[in-house]
Amino acid sequence: MTKASDLFVQALEAEGVTHVFGIPGEENLDLLESLRASAIELVLTRHEQAAGFMAATHGRLTGNAGVCLSTLGPGATNLVTAAAYAQLGAMPMLMITGQKPIRTSKQGHFQIVDIVDMMRPLTKSTQQLVSADAIPARVRDAFRRAEEERPGAVHIELPQDVAGDETDARLLPAPFTRRPLAEDKAVAVAAEAIRSARHPLLMIGAGANRKTTAKMLRAFVDRLGIPFFSTQMGKGVLDETHPLWLGTAALSDHDFVHRAIDAADCIVNIGHDVIEKPPFFMHRGERTVIHVNYASAVVDQVYFPQIEVVGDIANTVWQLAEALDAPQPHWDFAFFDRVRDALCEDIARLAGDDRFPVHGPHLVKTLRDALDPRDIVCLDNGLYKLWFARNDRCREPNTLLLDNALATMGAGLPSAIASKLVHRDRKVVAVCGDGGFMMNSQELETAVRLKLDLVVIVLRDDAYGMIKWKQQHEDYPVYGMDYDNPDFVRYAESYGARGHRPDSAASFAGILRIALDTPGVDLIDLAIDYGDDDALLNTEIPKRSAAII
Repeated sequence: MTKASDLFVQALEAEGVTHVFGIPGEENLDLLESLRASAIELVLTRHEQAAGFMAATHGRLTGNAGVCLSTLGPGATNLVTAAAYAQLGAMPMLMITGQKPIRTSKQGHFQIVDIVDMMRPLTKSTQQLVSADAIPARVRDAFRRAEEERPGAVHIELPQDVAGDETDARLLPAPFTRRPLAEDKAVAVAAEAIRSARHPLLMIGAGANRKTTAKMLRAFVDRLGIPFFSTQMGKGVLDETHPLWLGTAALSDHDFVHRAIDAADCIVNIGHDVIEKPPFFMHRGERTVIHVNYASAVVDQVYFPQIEVVGDIANTVWQLAEALDAPQPHWDFAFFDRVRDALCEDIARLAGDDRFPVHGPHLVKTLRDALDPRDIVCLDNGLYKLWFARNDRCREPNTLLLDNALATMGAGLPSAIASKLVHRDRKVVAVCGDGGFMMNSQELETAVRLKLDLVVIVLRDDAYGMIKWKQQHEDYPVYGMDYDNPDFVRYAESYGARGHRPDSAASFAGILRIALDTPGVDLIDLAIDYGDDDALLNTEIPKRSAAII
């Protein structure tokens, strides 16, 4: 006979779990003791929401479901935002929550919330364990659901009395599985549409960033010479210093990349995820859109691809390359070349503005110049995210972790902590606005306690900058956006981290390099100026892109 909580932890170990992030309560004490005796590391956090962000990021980077833990009631309700973050962002994650004994309880309805029902619209699967005998099947099924396409969040509630039970149940081995391959006829139809086009174009979406598609895509692009662009969450799948890169769809319209989209007569949509902004390239009669993904398209008035190739993305890309074989003599990419030249010139020009407080494009260049291609930048959410998405030319998959799905504030620092735990050999930098940073700033203590080597850049404008920008763009007076901040240098030092406050763009670059080279946690309080961003993003960039002929 085995104690149920021991069997539960053994099931986690069998799934390859290395870390559990969270805050336990009295309903988790059996599970906590079982974790203590296992090889799994408990990462104790200061807030359950942060634990969920860490677990989701762990899943995003590894492809294996990250695991987070909370007690019942308020602990479990604190996981709601993290559940939505993982579910919308297609990050595999298992949430384990405690509950009062379900057979007998002497505390009435104290702290009782129906967590299973609460999680239902936010997860792929949510269930309460009512029997220790069910643990092997329920845990195996939870991981299967979390990790299979489309990945997302799952939830298991483990009541206190069930955790303490004994059982003779045994673990179920994970089955051998393979993702289905695209049907030959669908590949042939798609290949013919690409072959017949005059200005074909590739779009790389979030789905291409979850599996090992980068190698096949690189071979496809090199073999056929078709230019490509990406969505925000598709960044880095292909090296963006590649001569066929045309940019990132960071803005909704009127950027340089949109000129290329408008000129394309066939767009091959690799891994588009409908959770990102609506596809702006769907215009009836103007072009053929080919949907290449693990699942069929979610069709609505803004997305109605004419051809769908459903199956493993990497294999589909290989099949398309084999079917097409070589570039077609009638393909014409001259206009795309002019778009690329103009975009690269624009990025370089904007990056050269070394004013202080720092300007977004210069921040992007300074940080990228200080990092190796495999190092990881974890963004919170704010106006600066647009500049990173647009101007940061990523060279490796999952090296710019941004959230263009739920787009929640507060995830930047927790995401960086998880990234460092997964990739100890890489530099990791969190970039947070002051508003987003303060939503989970307490996790600085977690980073220091874990003795992580981490750099946190807090962009200080003393306001909710992105909403302020949009408020001004709508010609409303500024209202309800400004606040005061703590002394971030002293705040960092109070946790045992090092604090820095640059007074120029040059001093920021120097401080950044020292922080990256020095073990431990460093926080850089960096003043940022968003004052020109409205004119740049809404007037000047559209004007310059429109001038390409």
